[in-house]
Formats: sequence, C-alpha cells, structure tokens
Amino acid sequence: MSRPRILIVGAGFAGFRTARTLSRLTRGRAHITLLNPTDYFLYLPLLPQVAAGILEPRRVTVSLSDSLPDVRLVLGDADRIDLDDRTLHYTGPEGEGGTLAYDRLVLAAGSVNKLLPIPGVAEHAHGFRGLPEALYLRDHVTRQVELAASADDARTCAARCTFVVVGAGYTGTEVAAHGQMFTDAQVRRHPLRRGMRPRWMLLDVAPRVLPEMDGKLSATADRVLRQRGVDVRMGTSVKEATHDGVLLTDGEFVESRTLVWCVGVRPDPLVESLGLPMEKGRLLVDPHLRVPGRPELFACGDVAAVPDLENPGSYTPMTAQHAWRHGKVAAQNVAASLGLGGARTPYRHRDLGFVVDLGGAKAAANPLGVALSGVPAGAVTRGYHLAAMPGNRVRVAADWLLDAVLPRQAVQLGLVRSWSVPLDTSSPEVARVPGGPGRQQDASARSGPGAALAADTDGRGTGAGGPGRARPHDEPAKGQPGSGTRQIRPGSGAAQPRDEWETAKGRPVTGRPGPGAAEVRSEAETAKGRPAAAPGDEPAGNQAGGEPARSQEGGGPARNQPGGESARDQAGGEPARNQPGGEPAKNQPGGEPAKNQPGGEPAKNQPAPGAPPPGGRSSPGHPAPGPVKRTDVADEDSAKGDS
Repeated sequence: MSRPRILIVGAGFAGFRTARTLSRLTRGRAHITLLNPTDYFLYLPLLPQVAAGILEPRRVTVSLSDSLPDVRLVLGDADRIDLDDRTLHYTGPEGEGGTLAYDRLVLAAGSVNKLLPIPGVAEHAHGFRGLPEALYLRDHVTRQVELAASADDARTCAARCTFVVVGAGYTGTEVAAHGQMFTDAQVRRHPLRRGMRPRWMLLDVAPRVLPEMDGKLSATADRVLRQRGVDVRMGTSVKEATHDGVLLTDGEFVESRTLVWCVGVRPDPLVESLGLPMEKGRLLVDPHLRVPGRPELFACGDVAAVPDLENPGSYTPMTAQHAWRHGKVAAQNVAASLGLGGARTPYRHRDLGFVVDLGGAKAAANPLGVALSGVPAGAVTRGYHLAAMPGNRVRVAADWLLDAVLPRQAVQLGLVRSWSVPLDTSSPEVARVPGGPGRQQDASARSGPGAALAADTDGRGTGAGGPGRARPHDEPAKGQPGSGTRQIRPGSGAAQPRDEWETAKGRPVTGRPGPGAAEVRSEAETAKGRPAAAPGDEPAGNQAGGEPARSQEGGGPARNQPGGESARDQAGGEPARNQPGGEPAKNQPGGEPAKNQPGGEPAKNQPAPGAPPPGGRSSPGHPAPGPVKRTDVADEDSAKGDS
C-alpha cells in the first residue's frame, strides 16, 4: 500500500510546527512535502533587533532541511490549487513551474502587509514582514544618518533624521523603540550639526500604544518610548505620503525620507482564489482546523479563521502564539484523518501572556497575567524568546552578550535595494530580483519608481521607494524595464530575461532562433561565449547602465569592451592577443607572422576577405546584430500607469 501524501504550504509558525509534529507522528508512514519560498523558518518577533543591528540576520532563521530531515522541501510560491484534482501548481525561485499532488493539504501560507487606500503609501512606504525588509531598513537608516551628518543645511539634515513609523502594535512599537536607540548610538560617535538628534515618530489611530494588550503594559510601553525621545502620537495617522515627507491627518506635514508601515497584516491572497467561505480574508474552518465540505483540506495560522471556543462567536487573532499552537493541532488531526494518530482534537487555548521588547533592558510583559516592567520584564522577554525559538539559541544569546559590551557596527552593506522590497507584495519574505520570476499577484505591485541609491542620495528622493530622480547606472525602478515585476513565462512570445549570474563574457546580445522569442537559459547552461539575454531587464552583468557589466561600456571597463582595463579581444590599454598593437597577436599582421596571413604560415579556419566574422562578433564593416526586441515591455504610457 502506498504511503499517503501530505502537502504543507508555508513554513511560518503554523506550517513549521505542522511539519515537525507530523514528522514525529507518522514516523515515515507518510510522504510529507513542505512548499515554501525560502529554505528557512523566520522567527519574526526578533526581526526588529535585526533592523537595529543587535542580531545578525541568520540568527533569526532556522534551516528547514536541518530541522526537518524527514520532510521533503520544495522551494517555490503556490500559484493555483485545483481542489477537485487535488493538485497544487507552483512557481520555483528560477521561474520554473511545477505541480504537487496530495491526499491531505494544509494551508499555512501566513500573512502579508496590510494596505490602506492612502495616497502615496504603496509607492513611498516599506513594510516589516520579512528579512529583506529588515535588512533594507537597517541599511537605509544608517545611510540617512550618515547623509544627514554631511548635509549642507539644517532642513535637509532634519528631514533625513526623521523616521515615521505607522502602527503602534507589537511590531511598530518595537521598531520605533529599537530604532531610536540605534540612531542615538550613531549620532554619539558622529554628531549631527548644531546638536540635532534623530527623531522617531510613532503614529496610530488607536487611543493608546499596544491597544491589544493590558492597560498597564500599554502605559509602560508609552512611558519608555517617550522617555527615550520617541514622538508618540495617538489618534493620528498618515493622510498622504509624498517623496518629501508625510501629511498627517491633523494637517501637519512632516518632512522625512523614511516611512515604515506596520499597520497590520492581511492573510496571504492565495486563499482568496479557492472560492470557499471566508471571514475577513481568512478561510473558515471548524474547531478541528478542517475546511467544511473538504475533508482533505486543513488550514491554520493567519490564513485560517479558527473559532475561539473560549469566546464563542469570535475567532482567534492573527498572532504567532496562536499560529504555533494551530500547527500542533492541525498535525494531530491530519494524522488522525489518515489513521496514523489518535483521535481528533479541537483547538482550545489559554493566553500565557505577552511580551514586548523595548530595547536595552526595557520591556513590557505580563507572563501568566503578572504585569512586569523594567529589568525583570526584559529578562522574562529574552528568556521567552530563547525558549520559543526552535534553533540558534546559543548564537542569539551570544549576540545579545556582545551587544551589551561592544558598540554596534553601523555600516550599510547595500545588499537590499528599495525596489526589491515593495510594500504591495504577496511574498514579503523574498527580495525582488532584477529580471527574476515574480508571483502572479505581484504583477501589479507597486514600489517607488526610482532606485534606492538615487532616492536616498537625491534631495528629492524618499529613500523608501519614493520617486527620486533616477540616475544613469542606478538600479531599475519598479514598473520600469529591469524591475523584475513582470512575470514572464516560457513560450509566451516574450524575450526571457536572465539573472546577473547568467551573463556571458564578451558575446553579443542575441536571442536564439525561435518564433519571435528569445529563450531564457538557466545558470548552469551559461557558458563563456554564449549569447546573452535581451537588454532592458537588469542593468548589470552584460547590460549597459546600473552596475557596469564586464561586457558593456560604462563604469568599470569590461574585459571585452574598449576602455579602462583592456580586454583580450579589444583594442586599447594592454594590447590584446587578437588585436593590432602591443604584443603582436597570432592571426594579426605585424610581429610574428600569423597563420593564414601574408608572410606567414597559412592558418586554418580563417574567413575569406569581406566575409562576416564567425560568431557574430562586430568588426569594422560588420556590426554586431542589434539587441533582441523586447515584446514583454509595455509602451511608455502603460508603464507609467503601473508605477
């Protein structure tokens, strides 16, 4: 008898716990497959400490392959689920499609940033749901403080050192608290002009900070924030966001280059496509986490509306604690439905309390209903996180110890750009790659038109995806060629982009013969001297603009282009072996007579006079073929509409 197939979508708190528990319960009696865009589980509560430079990024991640050895990991994003066929279609990280069959399906896709219909927010704000967003914010804040220190006027300095955080829940409160400490530490080593200090603003329409927590904890967090210098404004939010700052609902305009969106989350859009009963964007399930009428389908975590048996008529909130507990119950019930476990178990819970890390030794916590503040709360908070993490506990504790005795390293690595982390995305855990595949839902996502570097350094840019004036050689903007926002499928008749690692050295940009389409090749297929992809996708390897490529003009001279370090197949600089000048090359007149040249031994495989050179290389009188015409790029007017 064949083993049943269990498919889990998502490796957040709910999905990871489901996979781990099922692995222990089934003991090899079932095929367990986990579909996730990344190969790690992210411990989201410690993400603000990554943005503040306390923890290194890998400290808050746990390898799925190492921690789930009996679970098959498939990297990709779920695109479509065929409930009748019991198949799931997904897109892999390199754009390849795939299909997974299942006997039991557990949806634990998690949540994404929640958007509100506020003008300019989608273009100028950034969320805080994934590791790329935390890394971007860390670099961006560091850059703004450094640029403010060298600004010529006080107004520009103040704008760059003003950081606006919208949303006073768990995430927003911790981001503002840690951010103020982080920037104050930078300024102590590199003072701003006239004794200016970085300014962090925390906005929310709620009447108090942390409205979902006990009033005593809310008051503690509010007091700590204000003592630290955070400008806390309750009953206030953003009315409009621009590239120069934000207009508040009270009429004040705040000049700023940073807008962090922590308003809340919404369920992953995947569940909306199923056509099943929903509750505020979440899939309705019974107390056993099974979808009514679909005995093979389970849902847990943020995508599931789970009845709260302790409070009849309501549903469990979208928190990490509930998602973690959902995962265990879902695994038990899936195993029971296959005859591999005990009886089914309904989901019941009892709050054990909440903790909020406010940076340093400050925190707010109420373990088992006991309200704590100050150092005791800080100790309980960090102890709770160490106990809750499924791995990396020693490394996290070591980073905390080092942070207590050593200054933080305030450097910007530039690994994640503004356009890589748009606010409106259905996959915040993955940074957008130029020319790379994107989820179908992302096709209309908007990040600020303008590269991060241009937006951060230009006086008109926002640094948070705002429409700073793009400059030559900057990274491509969202909604422009090269942004990687268009999903391109093989066989669509459109030129297929390749990523920067697939760039070949010194070959013309051509497409393979085909019915009007250039074919994309994988990294492994890319060889020296093979044709490159069509221009316009990534201004990097083998393209003009952006980071100067090794095979194009501009920036660092390429090895197969004129200028700078002379290429071995081009004239100029160090004479090349196949060009006139310098060391006489074989196959060229002068110096040692070349084969097949007058005065020398005839060479093999030389073209007849007037014939075009082999391989399509350009030479005087024989220009190289022009670039492949892109058929997937909209005209200028339509591109502007997708900003």
